[in-house]
Amino acid sequence: MDKNKIKIIAMDLDGTLTQHKEKLSPEHKAILDALSKRYKLLMVGAGQVMRIFNQMNEYPIDIIGNYGLQYAKYDKDTKSMRVIRDITFPVEREEIEKKVTYFRNKYGYTEYRGDNVEYHVSGCITFPILGTKAIQKDKLAFDPDRKKRRLIYDEVCEAFSDYNVFVGGSSSFDMAPKPYNKYHALDLFCKENGILHSEVVYIGDDYGVGGNDESVYRSDFNYLTIDDYRDFPKVVKEVL
Repeated sequence: MDKNKIKIIAMDLDGTLTQHKEKLSPEHKAILDALSKRYKLLMVGAGQVMRIFNQMNEYPIDIIGNYGLQYAKYDKDTKSMRVIRDITFPVEREEIEKKVTYFRNKYGYTEYRGDNVEYHVSGCITFPILGTKAIQKDKLAFDPDRKKRRLIYDEVCEAFSDYNVFVGGSSSFDMAPKPYNKYHALDLFCKENGILHSEVVYIGDDYGVGGNDESVYRSDFNYLTIDDYRDFPKVVKEVL
């Protein structure tokens, strides 16, 4: 990576900049402020734009959401997000239910709380192995090292061939309609703004097999790995 060529600092949120689902800390806000004096900042998230914006305490940053299905720019005058892109896809719910039920029966995940599948407005779906209303402590204890889900990851990918499949959260598979993933989202941003891949550095924690940052990690984008969000200040020293 040639630091002198970098124009864009793109990053993940949960596990990278913040603890999962927690607000942006004052310390990490100060780091973003310092970065923003030298680079354009871009958030590339798996969740919806407004959820990300609120979690970041309405920090002034452009946000890609839902793996690129959403894109919004920060409006300095209104101090709010101006939505540029918000794509939705239809979902064949009956077929999805059959496939998820097949995996539940095959691998013994037949006891769950809530719904069999979580459907998102965007057309993304979640296969919540413990159900949509699972107790948090049960979810955290289910598969902390992701070995259970990675064991069947390839099979799930084959069954849901129209989706990019991610080993999501602590007990789920998250899926986005192809070709949407973080690489596609970042590549599209570059094409729309005349930016070279070599002028971007991405920071993310979920770069292992099935991780939602993996597609960027395995690409030609510059990549800074992070394994603990508390290390964010140390990780970005390379570009500050």
